[in-house]
Amino acid sequence: MSDNIARRALLRAMGATVMAAGGFSASQGQTHEPAPWSLGTEPPKLKAPPNACDCHMHIYDSRFPVAPNAKLKPADATVDDYRLLQKRIGTTRNVVVTPSTYGTDNSCTLDAIAKLGTTARGVAVVDTSVADAELKRLDGRGMRGIRFNLVQSGATTIDMLEPLSKRVNDLGWHVQIHMLGDQIVEVAELLQRLPSPIVFDHMARIPEPAGVDHPAFALVLKLIDRGRTWVKLSSAYQDSKSGPPGYGDVSKVAQAYVKAAPERMVWGSDWPHPTEKANAKPDDAVLIDLMTDWAPDEAVRNRILVDNPTALYRFT
Repeated sequence: MSDNIARRALLRAMGATVMAAGGFSASQGQTHEPAPWSLGTEPPKLKAPPNACDCHMHIYDSRFPVAPNAKLKPADATVDDYRLLQKRIGTTRNVVVTPSTYGTDNSCTLDAIAKLGTTARGVAVVDTSVADAELKRLDGRGMRGIRFNLVQSGATTIDMLEPLSKRVNDLGWHVQIHMLGDQIVEVAELLQRLPSPIVFDHMARIPEPAGVDHPAFALVLKLIDRGRTWVKLSSAYQDSKSGPPGYGDVSKVAQAYVKAAPERMVWGSDWPHPTEKANAKPDDAVLIDLMTDWAPDEAVRNRILVDNPTALYRFT
């Protein structure tokens, strides 16, 4: 049995287990073909509005070489796999983020954007050696920002943040930052002088149980008030102590963000959930349904799912 066949068999079994535990069967209500690296087959309760965007997901493909110092090396999670997830949760736009696995090689992400077409945008990873011509090429192929992952660090460093922020700002790009809350506080002065917009990954990784009382939360709100900072409402499972299905502790942080600045929030699935074990992936229907709790007002929710991504990633 090939690795791909074995993987899909495992995922089907995972989906069947979840259905059995919840008292569901294929004949009870609508179900979907299981999307690899996502539990469950039931559709979400939330009906995604037209042009709803998943602003944070990754593609992994063994055709592309892994960086020598990569810490996360997930199995393949392809465009076809992701389309199954889109069919299930109802999103039609997405932002492919180059993962730490590939270092500064954006080939896998560019390949995915080309396959997905005009409904996809991307966030690249580069270092200070990148040429201006390369940045312009990436812009033409759908990239809209650069990512600094200082949690699974390797390709980029904090010293690169300010000089690259200046360079990509001329393209209308942003810098996307994945740092833990404590790390964010340590570089507060640097963040406040960056010329480009900032997008914080995964709710700025506010630690629990401190939640909204952690100084990183106040700092992010201060940056938002300056009008050039965004937050991704994504990956609730990484910092939650209470866990699914409600992720009650992290949900309080998300609700506070939405209340303070709904015009600066976007949502992301973080599929294929590379930080989570293969047999313990979250249910993406549950994750998008959190939006009904985080943003109960439909107009606010649609702004987060549609209007904000349209502006940030320059969808037409």
